[in-house]
This record gives sequence, structure tokens and C-alpha cells, in this order.
Amino acid sequence: MPITELLERNSKEYGNDICLVEINPEVKEVRRVTWKEYELIEPNPATHYRREITWSVFNEKANRFANMLISRGVVKGDKVAILLMNCLEWLPIYFGILKTGALAVPLNFRYSSDEIEYCVKLAEADVLVFGPEFIGRVEEIADEISKKRLLFYVGDNCPTFAEDYNSLTANCSSQSPEVVLHDEDDAAIYFSSGTTGFPKAILHNHMSLMHSCKVEQNHHGQTKDDVFLCIPPLYHTGAKMHWFGSLISASKAVLLKGTKPEYILDTVSKERCTIVWLLVPWAQDILDALDRGDLKLSDYHLSQWRLMHIGAQPVPPSLIHKWQFYFPHHQYDTNYGLSESIGPGCVHLGIENIHKVGAIGKPGYGWEVKIVDEKGEQVQRGKVGELIVKGPGVMTCYYNDKKATEEVLREGWLYTGDMAQEDEDGFIMLVDRKKDVIISGGENIYPVQIEDFIRTNEAVHDVAVIGLPDKRLGEISAAIIELKPGYGLTEEEMQEFCLKLPRYKRPRKLIFADIPRNPTGKIEKPKLRKLYGASHLIEEQNRG
Repeated sequence: MPITELLERNSKEYGNDICLVEINPEVKEVRRVTWKEYELIEPNPATHYRREITWSVFNEKANRFANMLISRGVVKGDKVAILLMNCLEWLPIYFGILKTGALAVPLNFRYSSDEIEYCVKLAEADVLVFGPEFIGRVEEIADEISKKRLLFYVGDNCPTFAEDYNSLTANCSSQSPEVVLHDEDDAAIYFSSGTTGFPKAILHNHMSLMHSCKVEQNHHGQTKDDVFLCIPPLYHTGAKMHWFGSLISASKAVLLKGTKPEYILDTVSKERCTIVWLLVPWAQDILDALDRGDLKLSDYHLSQWRLMHIGAQPVPPSLIHKWQFYFPHHQYDTNYGLSESIGPGCVHLGIENIHKVGAIGKPGYGWEVKIVDEKGEQVQRGKVGELIVKGPGVMTCYYNDKKATEEVLREGWLYTGDMAQEDEDGFIMLVDRKKDVIISGGENIYPVQIEDFIRTNEAVHDVAVIGLPDKRLGEISAAIIELKPGYGLTEEEMQEFCLKLPRYKRPRKLIFADIPRNPTGKIEKPKLRKLYGASHLIEEQNRG
């Protein structure tokens, strides 16, 4: 069943129920104030910016956009790119595209103008829908990309090089277009995170999207009464596929624009959120604020919050143990996945397995998992190998890239590039990215293991361990350490702390600096290797 039918069902059965709320704590609502014969509009310091829509309005907006696209020549199999910050318009636009039979192509909001042009061309997008935050970037490439594409603008004050989404859709039919969709039809193109260079275009069909709905509800048990707080960007499979749990259960979701700890707790409190998906940095920020006394849990209504889950990156066990201290009643889950496997859920811990914190878990609902060696043969339990997954959510291919597809798709198995091992109870432990493994003097060093240890130091806010070139050993391990505000830690103190590690795992170089992360919370290790690799080589040459 195509995923669009879930939206149609929700509109018919729960049409008047609120389905989406948008909150921006950094923008205050305006209020009208009458003073003598004048009517003034001024900020209201007591309330933040908040909008909401019902399931029926959601569906109507999707239909209007679909019918507008069809009137402009968009047909089944075309591609429509979305370049928007999280907002109430995002998901209706996404579903409007799907209803035409076209493919939705979400774009990373951090893309430069060159990257936007690259991705639009790679996906062969026929339309680009963009918001006010991207006017400058799109204008730089408008002359080039508009030759073969339609440009639609979502927001006030439409620029001259685009057409106005609001005025174009206002008079379009709110009835669903009569386009027949099948599970095997192409549905969306997502892009890899781009941490290793220009991103690849990942093609998924409608069956993939629908399976992600089932996986999410099976893992987290969403009901009509749940309220999901969505903070990460919707262009990414992770945020969208977790929201699919709200779609399949017809429950409310809140789009929060802002990641400050006080914003998160305030929104959970006021919107009565029951499920929150956090990235590691945001969870750590909340814990740090509680430790400092900047936030007090007693100031918020949090008793309804039942589940906190994390994905998109390895989760330090120390973080979850600390989380349990402050939130002992919370269920916890971690989800593993890739955009190539339609986001989170091909492996998950399970809320009943919090005693196994540190593992990514077992095969998710409807998924198969193996750990294999370089020949593709399954390794013995306890041995490290590459994690491969198989299931209805595996991508169709890398769009227009046969060679890259053949490198990762073999006989239906997706080779993830992640190194893992299975423990005695059948739980999978993520060891590291295959390309991040450091080979020093012939010894394999897995950075995640070192990072987990260093994070147990109370002064450490974040850490990334990378390999740097070395004449004698080939590579040495270097730890880039970001300290918590107000904490001091010397290199000698950290070296002494690391004496608890086996000798070969101790970082040979310590660097105190900020840790760059992409919008989905992943550490940008290629950027760190480029930044510190060159300076390390110069140091080596000077010593040599």
C-alpha cells in the first residue's frame, strides 16, 4: 500500500484532530494593541511563534500542491526537489509530490549553491521548491538551473526569479488527484550525508517508505495518544521515518525549531510530548544544563514523557547511564540505520533491553542482519566484520551510479561500511566505520571504543578520535577533545586518565578543540583529518 493512503485515511477518520504543530521559540508571536486611534503590532514576550494544522488541512494542502504540479506538466516519474527548513509546509509539500507519482527529492539545508546545483542535476529534478532562508543561494544558480526547471518559493515576498507557491496553490482543487500508485513505483531520492565528499543520490520506492512506518510503530508502539517531538531536519531520513510513526498511528507531532535544552524541555512540557528523538549532542547539552543547575526538572510537566531514543551515531553508554539518573522512568531505545536502508530501524536495541546499553541491538522488524569478512562470509560470533542488512527498506540503487551501487548492493544485501561484532547474547556492537578504523603498526584501532572511554571524564563534552599519518607506524591515533564550559583539563591530566586504556589504544596525540558535527549529529571526521593531518605532517617533517 502506498504511504499516501495513510494520509487519506487520517483525513477521513481524524480530520479535525491536530496533526502538526510548528514552534519557533526564538520568534515571538505578535499581538495587536489599540492605542487611541492607532492599531499597533508589537511582539508578545509571553508567547513564542506557534502554528498548527489538522489532518484534513494537511491532506488538502497536499492535494492542492499535487494538482498545481500536474497543471504545470509534472507527471509520474518526474522529480521535485525540496529545500526548506522544518515548517508546517514541509510535509504537505512532500506528500503532494508523492500524490502526483513524482519523486520527492529532499535537500540538505546546509548545502552551498554549488552543492544544490549538483544535487538538483544529479537527481534530474524538474522542480525546485525553496524557502526564504535559501533565496541568496538559489539566486546564485537560478539562471543555470531554471533553464529546464520550475522554481517555486514558499514564504512571503517572492523573489522575481521564482513563482509564488501560496498564490499558485490557493485556487487549485483540494481533491486527491487520480494517479494510481504501486508499491514498486519510485517514490523518493535522498542524499547521503556527504561526509566523504559530494553526496550520492539514494533511490527508494513506495514499499520502502511504507515499511519504515511499520518498523517505527513496531519498535516504539505509537498510539493515537502519543505526541512526537521532532527536532532534526525533515530532509533526512531519520527525522522523517520517525515521524512516520505519527502518520501510521494518526497522532500529533511537534516540529521544534531550536535545540537549546530549555527549548526542548519547555516544548515537551507545554505540548505534552510523549516521545522525543534526540541526537547525542542535544542529550548531552540537557544533562550538562541539569548538572550546572541551569535547568530544574521541577519547573516542567514531564510525567507524560515515556520514551527517549537516539540514533544517527554511536551512543556513549555513559550518557545513557547519566540520563537514567535524571529520568529514571524513561524507556530508552537506540536505532541504527542508513539513508540507504530508509533511515533508522534495520537494527534497534528495543525498549526492553536497556541493560544492553552500548549495543545497537538486534535485527529490526522485517530485517535480516549479518556480520561478514572481506570475502562476504559470515564471521564467528565475537569477531569483528562488516555489518550487512537485508529487508524491504533497502534502496533500489544509487541513482545514475551503477558502479557505486554494485559496490554496496550484492544479492539483496546492503553492505553498510560499518564494522561490528555480535556478543554472546546476539546483540550487535558497532565498532566503527570501516573507513575510520586506524591501522597503527599493523594493529587495528577502533576509535569509537576510545571515544566512549574518554567521554567518561566529567570534563569532556565531546570527543573524536582520528588517524593521522605517521612515518614509522603508518598512522597514529589522535583525540580531539571538546571540554565542557567552565572545565579545565591539561594534556598531562588526560594522558594520566588514559593510562586505564590498553597501551595500543591510548591516543598518541591530544588536541583540545571544538568538534564539528553535521545536521544529523554525525562527527565530520574527514574535516578533522584534513584540518589536523596537514599540520601533523609539517610537525613530522620538522622533527625529521
